[in-house]
Amino acid sequence: MRVLIALFIALFIFGCASQGVRYTYDEIKNYPPEIQERIAKGEIALGMTKEQVRLAWGNPSSVRVLTPEKGKQREEWIYSSSLGLLKSRLIFVDGKLTYIISNEQRIIGEE
Repeated sequence: MRVLIALFIALFIFGCASQGVRYTYDEIKNYPPEIQERIAKGEIALGMTKEQVRLAWGNPSSVRVLTPEKGKQREEWIYSSSLGLLKSRLIFVDGKLTYIISNEQRIIGEE
């Protein structure tokens, strides 16, 4: 039983582990220092662009184009762990991160 619990914990941690570096310095050097720092830490924050989020978290598990609202383009990105236990829904409005619905720990909730 202990072996089974240890195996589950190891799989959970491995499934939630960071994806490692997803960018080069040249790709982020023109962003403001605070955005560069967030990307380097694998954090996201409201107001980030789709590209900045992709550099921080990698490619989403799925992407869905939502119905425009008040003439603004909307897109939903879903991130889930390999075990499907952690899930984050990110909503972009006109290319900027506007809503975060998540149980992920690497999020800065304010712009």
